Amino acid sequence: MKALILFGHGARDIRWREPFDRLKVLWTEQNPGTLVELAFLEMMQPSLEDAVATLSQQGADSIMIVPVFFGQGGHLRNDFPILLDACQQKYPQIQLSATPAVGEDETILQAIVEFGIKRL
Repeated sequence: MKALILFGHGARDIRWREPFDRLKVLWTEQNPGTLVELAFLEMMQPSLEDAVATLSQQGADSIMIVPVFFGQGGHLRNDFPILLDACQQKYPQIQLSATPAVGEDETILQAIVEFGIKRL
């Protein structure tokens, strides 16, 4: 069974995660047959490992991790691979893979341009 993890940085202010919660709801409404969980690098729960554990318990054997970051900064270049490797070591029966940061996708960049245009 395939699953998805929407992976964000995390913040001290709990309100910061509200768009992530909405994103999870939107994903679930539009893709009801695919499991989805949120995970955060720091300061918020669940952690990446906790999200992988939850999806594993629900029967996932293939998990795509989508970093909901604007770019591939130090966290994604340095910290994320270590976390991903630790999860793969702990859950060798699950195929874990990751996309580039969503903010590096041309479609996302164009959506931001269109957002700005609508507000001018």
